[in-house]
Amino acid sequence: MSSAASGRVALVSGGSRGIGRAIALRLAEEGASTVFVNYLQNDVEAEKTQALLQDYDCDAHLVRANLAYPQQIAALFDQVKQTVDHLDVFIHCAALTSMKPTLAVRPNQWDLTINVSTRSFLLCVQRCVPLMREGAIVAMSSLGGGRVIPNYGAMGIAKAALESAIRYLGAELAPRGIRVNGISGGLVDTDSIRHFPDSDRLIDETVARTPAGRIGQPEDIADVAMFLVSPQAQWICGQTLVADGGLSLS
Repeated sequence: MSSAASGRVALVSGGSRGIGRAIALRLAEEGASTVFVNYLQNDVEAEKTQALLQDYDCDAHLVRANLAYPQQIAALFDQVKQTVDHLDVFIHCAALTSMKPTLAVRPNQWDLTINVSTRSFLLCVQRCVPLMREGAIVAMSSLGGGRVIPNYGAMGIAKAALESAIRYLGAELAPRGIRVNGISGGLVDTDSIRHFPDSDRLIDETVARTPAGRIGQPEDIADVAMFLVSPQAQWICGQTLVADGGLSLS
């Protein structure tokens, strides 16, 4: 049996660090022939990710683009099309926000959160479809899309909209052989945790409430992503899978 990503061409937005990097590396480990890594500004981390991908004999391409701007999304896909004639997998990890209560969110912060985390997903999928004969699309959501998390106002609302987009696109694209799904990962150990006020207390409280007894690791989410892009998930359409060690059960 071939591995989940054997010979496939993938694009990972927000792929240079954290969850995005873990998924990109798993794709390469599972035999992806080509992985495009989109990132915003950290060249050092992006180049580190590229080197790690190349260790798996994967053809790794870095594409710097700010997904808040439609013209940069267009440029991202222009670069993809200059290199390959199709995509098999698109993973959407790009997200950006200000951690604060909803009433404190300024208009520019709202726009940035929605545009990077949600609108860009739609615009990317619109450009993916002409490149996909069939394939899998996976977007990263969070528990804040369905429940209230302190200081997560704008992002929680953006993730709720993202999950709705996953449902609609899942239904629309399934007849084309393109599966669209999401992952809600709970609290995952990435740099973004440190953007929460009093992050150490948040981690301790989350561990205490999580039946699995820890917070998530990027590799935990990568495992779920690999399942969703595999043939074993062909009957899953428009869903957002919760993978949080049981946190949302409490």
